[in-house]
Amino acid sequence: MKQETKTGAVPVQHDAESKRKVVNRLRRAHGQLAAVINAVEQDAHCRDVVQQLSAVSKALDRAGFLVISSALKECLNHPDAEGAPDQDELEKLFLTLA
Repeated sequence: MKQETKTGAVPVQHDAESKRKVVNRLRRAHGQLAAVINAVEQDAHCRDVVQQLSAVSKALDRAGFLVISSALKECLNHPDAEGAPDQDELEKLFLTLA
């Protein structure tokens, strides 16, 4: 029996390559966020802070879109899988990032 997440959804196993790409983007965003914090602490020019914030935001957005893209592929490959999101749920998740 699969364990449910906080939202009540059953976790879906993602393919290793998709997972690697998402984790890499999140690690990149983590590093960029650390750079933003450091820039603010060091009284960097606002231009530099805003550029780094923009980079963090884009990295997080891309990670989110990769997660949704992976879910779409899983739905196409295994439409009857237990816990797989339906079309409405995927649309809602996609629009959350838009």
